[in-house]
Amino acid sequence: MPPHLSLFSSPLPTALSSLTRREVRACASLGCFTLVTPRCHPRHPKLVAWSQSVADILDLDHKEFERPDFPQLFSGASPLVGSSPYAQCYGGHQFGSWAGQLGDGRAITLGEVINSRGERWELQLKGCGKTPYSRFADGLAVLRSSIREFLCSEAMHGLGIPTTRAICLVETGKSVVRDMFYDGNSKEEPGAIVCRVAPSFLRFGSYQIHATRDKEDLEIVRHLADYTIRHHYPHLENIKKSEAWAVEVAERTAFLIARWQGVGFTHGVLNTDNMSVLGLTIDYGPFGFLDAFDPSYTPNTTDLPGKRYCFANQPDVGLWNIAQFTSPLTAAELISKDEANYVMERYGTKFMDEYQSIMTRKLGLPKYNKQLIGKLLNNLAVDKVDYTNFFRLLSNVKADHNIPEKELLVPLKAALLDIGPERKEAWISWVQTYIEELVSSGVPDEERKAAMNSVNPKYVLRNYLCQTAIDSAEQGDYDEVRRLLKVMEHPYDEQPGMEKYARLPPAWAYRPGVCMLSCSS
Repeated sequence: MPPHLSLFSSPLPTALSSLTRREVRACASLGCFTLVTPRCHPRHPKLVAWSQSVADILDLDHKEFERPDFPQLFSGASPLVGSSPYAQCYGGHQFGSWAGQLGDGRAITLGEVINSRGERWELQLKGCGKTPYSRFADGLAVLRSSIREFLCSEAMHGLGIPTTRAICLVETGKSVVRDMFYDGNSKEEPGAIVCRVAPSFLRFGSYQIHATRDKEDLEIVRHLADYTIRHHYPHLENIKKSEAWAVEVAERTAFLIARWQGVGFTHGVLNTDNMSVLGLTIDYGPFGFLDAFDPSYTPNTTDLPGKRYCFANQPDVGLWNIAQFTSPLTAAELISKDEANYVMERYGTKFMDEYQSIMTRKLGLPKYNKQLIGKLLNNLAVDKVDYTNFFRLLSNVKADHNIPEKELLVPLKAALLDIGPERKEAWISWVQTYIEELVSSGVPDEERKAAMNSVNPKYVLRNYLCQTAIDSAEQGDYDEVRRLLKVMEHPYDEQPGMEKYARLPPAWAYRPGVCMLSCSS
């Protein structure tokens, strides 16, 4: 058994401790980060929920969460022993336009934990007050957005998708004023803080910002690149490391977005400051999982005019963002323009390889069938079929040529609702072709079903499920948050008694503030 850590009695190393003195001086002098103190001043903080699996990653004794002072420590009200909190500076392209300096406007990194396996995990509080990068904002966060970030961080991990994690969620006991729809109707909402956990919170924008300043500032790009490779890509140290690193960042990003497409996840705000250099899903704002399949779906009301960040556009946006990431590396002469072009080629190749592999496995096929999958996605879009439930039901189709035509759609009837005779014929035709593929594969039905169910989740964190938990939590009842956390930790399992979490969204789920959200949080 690994030793259990106590964050309350042991010094908490800061991520800065892994920098050389030269790097610290360079980073500080060029504004790479700023040492800060959390300024939330909670009134009566309460622990809403915590993740056992993240605690285990940190070797943190579960009894620590029972301490009366735990909410104080993880709301920033009391300092952790030996911590040196800081906020990071970065820039970014927002909706395709350069936004200049941004930075951690309400996120403060406390330090890092080195676990028994030698892994470094940074702890970061989100919503604990102003930093030098808050601009005109208050640096705080509301309960509704914090619940969503906490739950989705852990839900994505349960789905097997690279992501930042969240160890706990604390309600501060203080109100925060927010204009949810940016329509002038501000109101008070409960405040909260989520503690995020990741090996690093470096973003594409961490490198971009320094390439937009004086030529001398390109040195910080080189320092950051060296630091990132040494600590997060150490296997690249002995080769042509800068190009190899850029390629791997591109491939990790491509892998990530392919996995999003596989489960119907739409991030909603794919600005370059929201792109992790480690290939992690980061910054859960107005995200959404597909309910009715709609390639043009965006969960972000700010994105509505052009739908730049809609579900179907995510792969192309990922490529565009990689191009922005390689730009400061080229300016700093870490890679050449030809190497930058190769990086983007690798993104495209990796994405297609991973996406085709995912879709092939979702259908339980031995090899990729472009025509069959293309027709399926078209049918799903035309009839607005629930994406998650359809693929889960698809594993019930038998590889049997002798099934009567009138019974072909029986395994899918719970997903194929309200389709007329013409559309029914289109679906029958598709299922017949699909069965031919299954028969030719020779894989036994039960074996295929088990394999398909391991990649087609029964449960995803639908927005209406989040809203139900939020409504209860705002009344002081956190049980639904905790139940959702448990269900989403095992999304591929049947979980008897939890079937209600796989139901189609009710009519109220399509109102503004549920199916679509703003960036207000």
